[in-house]
Amino acid sequence: MVHRVTAAEDRLQRLATDLAPQLLNYLVRRVDPVEDAADLLSETLLVMCRRTRALPSDDHEARLWAFGVARRVLATHRRGAARRAALVDRLRDDLQNAVDEPATGQEAMLLEAVGALDPLDQEIIRLIHWDGFSQVEVARILHRRPGTIRSRYARARETLKAQLHDRPKKTPAGR
Repeated sequence: MVHRVTAAEDRLQRLATDLAPQLLNYLVRRVDPVEDAADLLSETLLVMCRRTRALPSDDHEARLWAFGVARRVLATHRRGAARRAALVDRLRDDLQNAVDEPATGQEAMLLEAVGALDPLDQEIIRLIHWDGFSQVEVARILHRRPGTIRSRYARARETLKAQLHDRPKKTPAGR
């Protein structure tokens, strides 16, 4: 099936070609980083294509309409950027609040023992014990067979037990 270009689509294409440099300059002057301006121009042109029926017949009005579309695309971009910044701030605060004092005693020994494991085994232990996933779920997350996860998990647990039992126990001060 061949798509026939309508007069409105042809007019929009000419308008977009003529206005693209002006719209890009408009966006460059209003966005930081400047590299986002090209993406915003693309989004503006896409919206204009979707709304071809709203294109005014007068060339001056069509230019104003195109800049109005660019302005709304820019406003949407700014709202999204503000939401992302707020989310980053909230996550940073949550992370800062989640970080406890440095591990001491048995917790430090456990962290050291887990850190000595093979990286895949570390991840298996963390996903199961710290993140609460089942072995089958860990297999899916890591794109491994469940049997592989079961055997690696069993070996990692045995290694951890051996490492933790071979360490001298620290007695509290004064005993």
